Amino acid sequence: MNIPFLGNWRKRHDQAHGTAVMTAREADPQGVAQLLSECELLRARAASAGVGLDDSAASLAALDQLLPRWRDDPDELPWLGNDAGLYLGTVIIRTVPGALWQVWPNGRPVVRLSSGREIDVVGAGHEWAADGAPELSYVYAEVAEV
Repeated sequence: MNIPFLGNWRKRHDQAHGTAVMTAREADPQGVAQLLSECELLRARAASAGVGLDDSAASLAALDQLLPRWRDDPDELPWLGNDAGLYLGTVIIRTVPGALWQVWPNGRPVVRLSSGREIDVVGAGHEWAADGAPELSYVYAEVAEV
């Protein structure tokens, strides 16, 4: 449906995508990293399945092997996807030299690599939670080899 005034309203009220308001280095890198690494729902689901999340690449591979029971709960799916993305970002930040959190104006956290490349880890987490692909360990391996 084409509603002309709605398109104009969106142009005035949407925030720019892809532009950083701040980087973790400019603000409080430890505080941002700690806040984004909590991932309580994902950690609880992993623990109940006997998977320990130690912020390592191996833990991403272990998550990829979990039975996706959360897909049966439409209320839990987006939350778990968000947590999976934040956990993926946490592993990248802690293991890939020069990687840091960056927050877009719309509030979406991404990981910025030293090369300047931005990784939408939350988007990857949502795709993983909904479809199982791409696997979290695959996204990590792709980022880590850069």
